[in-house]
Amino acid sequence: MTNSNSNSEAILVLAPGRSEKNYFRDLWYFRELFIILAWRDVTVRYKQTVVGVAWALIRPLLSIVIFSIIFGGLAKLPSDGVPYPVMVSAGLLPWTLFSSVMTESANSLIVNARLVSKVYFPRIIMPAAAGVVGLIDFIISLLILVGVMIWYQFMPGWQILLLPVVAVVAVFASLGPSLFISALNVKYRDFRFIVPFIVQFGLYVSPVAFSSSVIPEKWRLLYNLNPMVGVIDSFRWCVNGGQTELYVPGLIAGAAVTVVMMFVGFLYFRATEKSFADVI
Repeated sequence: MTNSNSNSEAILVLAPGRSEKNYFRDLWYFRELFIILAWRDVTVRYKQTVVGVAWALIRPLLSIVIFSIIFGGLAKLPSDGVPYPVMVSAGLLPWTLFSSVMTESANSLIVNARLVSKVYFPRIIMPAAAGVVGLIDFIISLLILVGVMIWYQFMPGWQILLLPVVAVVAVFASLGPSLFISALNVKYRDFRFIVPFIVQFGLYVSPVAFSSSVIPEKWRLLYNLNPMVGVIDSFRWCVNGGQTELYVPGLIAGAAVTVVMMFVGFLYFRATEKSFADVI
């Protein structure tokens, strides 16, 4: 980057290697692009839909009803001493946040192919901006949790104040896979079909419709290598006033996996970012 004082104007020169030298500074420089892309994705998501943002409530609400009937009513699964709909709501919402961020981010580079091929900016802005849609949906869907708790006259404890922290952890847990898959999706378009399968599979292996306490003790640590197990357990702990027993070794293991996935995802994204404009 060089500055020219002629005519009191600053001229930005894009030179080879600039993105390597000033990548993190450019993330701040292009912050307005992040805001524009995030706002565009949020508005486009529900444009020309009949019920608009109500879809953010309808989809998780239907899932909660189905899970409550099948797993809570018929299978009689334990619910950590709270009404089953409250428990499943506290499990489904963080999982929906995780899966939405990953799904939206996975296709972000392909959707913005023309922008990627013509203009320089840190490409990581695109999957990050796309993930904002999932975060907005999550904030709206919290109304379901509030409604369910009011319906069952369930009063949370002080732990509910830590709910935003757990939500942030869920976003971080999705960032590593999101960056990795979005980069892979540029070269291997098959991943647009694989991602929904991964999300569906993850729904069943994560403690969304059941409590992780049903997992045998000898498998508990291994099960917590799925980072969303700790996130969901923590979310429930915040909602039910600490009635859910937190498995501390599992939380540490899940946090370690999250950090590793973020590191690997970022490194792979940066390693392949140079070729995006040529391949896409």
